[in-house]
This record gives sequence, structure tokens and C-alpha cells, in this order.
Amino acid sequence: MRDTPLSNCERRFLLKAIEAKKRLDGRQTYDYRNIKIAFGTDYGCCSVELGKTRVLCQVSCELVPPKDSRPTEGIMFFNLELSPMASPAFEPNRQSELLVTLNRQLERCLRNSKCIDTESLCVVSGEKVWQIRVDVHVLNHDGNLMDAASIAAISALSHFRRPDVAIQGRDVTVFSPEERDPIPLSIYHMPICVSFAFFLQGSYLLVDPCEREERVKDGLLVIAMNKHREICSIQSSGGIMLLKDQVLRCSKIASVKVSEITELINKALENDRKIRKEGGKFGFAESMPKERITTLKRDDAPVEMTDVKETASDIVNRTETTTEAVPSPVLVAMGTAQVGEGIVNSWALDEDEEDEPQTEDRKTDEVMIRLSQISILKSILPPVYCPPTYLLKSINILCTNFQAWFNSLLRMRAILMHAALTAERISL
Repeated sequence: MRDTPLSNCERRFLLKAIEAKKRLDGRQTYDYRNIKIAFGTDYGCCSVELGKTRVLCQVSCELVPPKDSRPTEGIMFFNLELSPMASPAFEPNRQSELLVTLNRQLERCLRNSKCIDTESLCVVSGEKVWQIRVDVHVLNHDGNLMDAASIAAISALSHFRRPDVAIQGRDVTVFSPEERDPIPLSIYHMPICVSFAFFLQGSYLLVDPCEREERVKDGLLVIAMNKHREICSIQSSGGIMLLKDQVLRCSKIASVKVSEITELINKALENDRKIRKEGGKFGFAESMPKERITTLKRDDAPVEMTDVKETASDIVNRTETTTEAVPSPVLVAMGTAQVGEGIVNSWALDEDEEDEPQTEDRKTDEVMIRLSQISILKSILPPVYCPPTYLLKSINILCTNFQAWFNSLLRMRAILMHAALTAERISL
């Protein structure tokens, strides 16, 4: 999968920010991102986080025949892998140009600088020597892979312990860590790479460029140096011409950064050595921050419970007096019926009551009901919507039609009940 290129707007934005001496993550021009170094449970396993860039390094060893040209020296082998897990732009099982460049720079930084005593890796001259293999795996790519890989490799080599051996004649005995304590490697110095990215034909430079800044860079200068200010390797790429003063300024900045990183590595090694000696817990799991998400667990919130009754009574007294609840308008007239909370059920009317002749009192009640209907409508509706006379006539027609419909429903109900009783008797 090919990497998604930056748009012209993003490119212009990044270059304008660099001209204004501003960076995306708020750093200054010569600032590094936060570096975190953690060691695994086994010797030689190291994880380095440079901002969001994360690299894992594992050092292993085995007995192999030496090279014919150097029969008394051990062998150093470096392997760096770029997997699609680190970035979608990396393709598996393919030697990309970036991968070849990183491997060569790592070998030039650690093996060609003679930072490790290879003669101490010889077991039997011309027959058996230790081969130290350094595997670097990129877990997440967010720029400046070379610096993160060099820090992880030298930290893992400093943390590594090889098994002890015993020689009797031509027989070589390799002891396990339970039988004899492993032996650390002889490390003379710690070379660390510092990367400088140049922009706008070398007019501006940044230390520790992130992934987006690397896309718009014009050139890259990588200086490998130890804390004694000895330059182990230097490499420039991008095809830009650098002045002598620019290289000298970069070397001075690199010396300060290398001293800080070396001190950080030594402190991490000392902490791991101290924890292992005291028998405490160590490894990647212990180095992770204790951020857990649990259920059914929450912090107790302090609640002030004094003067609760007084406060509640004051709130009640300050509230306004509620107006009386006005029920929904119910038009009670001949041929209507209502069912609801607080209203008398008048659906099941007896036929005797329907056939009962209207007396003078009943007529008076009907007149009062009609007057109450008008007063209710006037009190609810706005003055502009007061019902005229034709609206009252339509209401009377609707009531009469509803009464006839309701009487037909009652007769149908009686017929159905009679039919059900007849069917029940026949079945018996």
C-alpha cells in the first residue's frame, strides 16, 4: 500500500510554520520528544518510545565458527524490520530503500564504531565465537526511526547478558543462568544518532523531525556521536549543499543531546538492575502506567448533609404558590360519555334511563349544562376564537349523531350476547 501524499495546503502550512519557528506539537527548534526506555523480563529486550514512534529491540547470541579473516573476533549482526503494523506504507517481505538505509546507518553507527569489544566474544580461536544478533522491530512510525533504533539497540546491548562458558580441551560447556550468572558485554562507549532535517534549501533545520515534517524536508543529516564528543559516523542525504558552519552547529547540538540521552539510558539501566537485585517486579507490564477502567467502582463524592431540612423548607417557601389545576375541557351533554381519572363512567347507560321521560328538573339541568359548556369554552379559548352560534349548532348535530351511533352499538352488543348465550345452551 502506497503512502498517502501530503496535500499542497498541508505542505504550505508546515513550511510556513517552520519559517515562523513553530512546530505541530508545540516543541522548539532543538527540542526532542519525550523518550521512554523500558526493559523486558529477559536480558537484552528493550522498548523505546520517542514520542509516538515506538521501537522494540531484542538481542540474542549463539556459538558459530568465526570468519576466516578474523578468527579471534566475534560477529555482530544487525537486522531492522519495517512491518505494516508500524505504518500502512511499509510492505512486508520487501527491501525498501528506507529499510536498506536504516540498516546501513545502524551498522555504521554500532559495528564500525567499535563500541563493543568483539575479541571478548571469542571462545576458541578459529573454532567458536559468539555471534551477537540485534533485531530491531518498528512497532509504530511517527518519524525519526534512526534515532529511536539507535537508542533501542545500544540500550539492549548494554542490558544483554550472554551465558558463561567453560572450556576443557576441545569441549565447550555453556552454563544456564541458573547454574552461573550471565556475563555482560564489554561496551567501550555508547554511540547515539541525532537527526537534523533541513527545509527550504538548508535555510531552516529541526531536531528530531516527526513523520509529517520528514515529508516536506529537503535534506537530512544524521550524526552518530558518544558522550565524549567523538563523531562515530555522519551521513547526509537529500542532495542539498551544507556549509561548514551548519555542520559544526549541528555537531555542537548533537553533543548536548547525546549527553542527555546517555544519562537517561544509564539511569534506566541502574533502575532495572536495582529492581532485579531487590527481587521486585520488572518488565514491560510493570513499566506501563496504571490506568485501569473498571466497573462498579467510583470515588465517594462528599455531600454536605448539615441543615438539610432547613434548606429544603426555605426552598419550598420561596417557590410560588401553584395555581389550581384546570382539567381538560369536558363537554357533558346528551349523547356523550366520558371515561377517565376523576370522571364518572357514563358509558354503560341503562335502557330504562334512556326511555325515562324528561321532567322539568331534567330540562333545567340540560339548560345549565349547555350554559356551562359555553362558559368553559369562553374561559379556555382566546377572545378571538370565541365560538359563534353556528358552531354550537354543529356541536348539537354531532352530539345527536353520536347518540344514535352509540345506541346502535348497544343493540349490537345485546344481540351478540344473546347469540353467545344461545350457543352456550345448545352446546350444553
